[in-house]
Amino acid sequence: MSQRAKHSPRTAVVALAVVGMGAASVLGAGASAVAAGSEAKAAQAAQAAPLAVNTATAVAAQAEAQAKVAEVQAAQAKAAAAKAKAAAAAKTKAAAVKAAAAKAKAAKAAAAAKAVDWVKPVAGYTLTAGYNQGGAMWTNKHSGQDFAVPIGTPVKAVHSGTVVKAGPNGGGDGPAYGNAIVIKHANGTYSQYAHLSKINVKIGSKVKTGQVIARSGNTGNSSGPHLHFEIRTTPNYGSSLNPAKFLLNEGVRI
Repeated sequence: MSQRAKHSPRTAVVALAVVGMGAASVLGAGASAVAAGSEAKAAQAAQAAPLAVNTATAVAAQAEAQAKVAEVQAAQAKAAAAKAKAAAAAKTKAAAVKAAAAKAKAAKAAAAAKAVDWVKPVAGYTLTAGYNQGGAMWTNKHSGQDFAVPIGTPVKAVHSGTVVKAGPNGGGDGPAYGNAIVIKHANGTYSQYAHLSKINVKIGSKVKTGQVIARSGNTGNSSGPHLHFEIRTTPNYGSSLNPAKFLLNEGVRI
């Protein structure tokens, strides 16, 4: 017989069984490894899923918070703009009110200065015959304004100027005026004072506003004690203006 081992059928079966067991072992180990990998991936996926959800929620929450912050900032900016606009409007209104008050004050001061610049010719009077009034007392209509006052009442220059007429016979305008004075003023107008009992100035005298220039009387064509007062555009009779209206324009109401 040969020295080679003789394999009996039983030996072959055992060998195949061993091989099978090895193969089964190998295959079983591979399957186990595959299963283990799948389980690990599933676990990772399961772990990652909540993280992804949480991240998305956090991003959404952050976006929402940023949107709210932006909304609040926009509201604050709008409120600040409205406040600035209101402040500017209030400032403009205050400036307008202040300007109006200053203008009114300046007008009042100007009116006061103007009133001081021109004065009434007498005090304690009663107005009688007015300008342009008709009547038997005058050849033409009345050329001035009459102030009924007692004889001797102080007569004042209504404005500063230079005496151009003074004396009896109306200072040259005629006997109807009695004793009279005419003063030339810087604005080119003239004031006349008639029926005087006494004259305190002379031609060429410089007089100031409110200065006593005479005393009232009843001389000339007069129906009783009074001052006849005129405003003229020349020193002579026939150029008279409405004296009440003229003085009112100068801030003096008679």
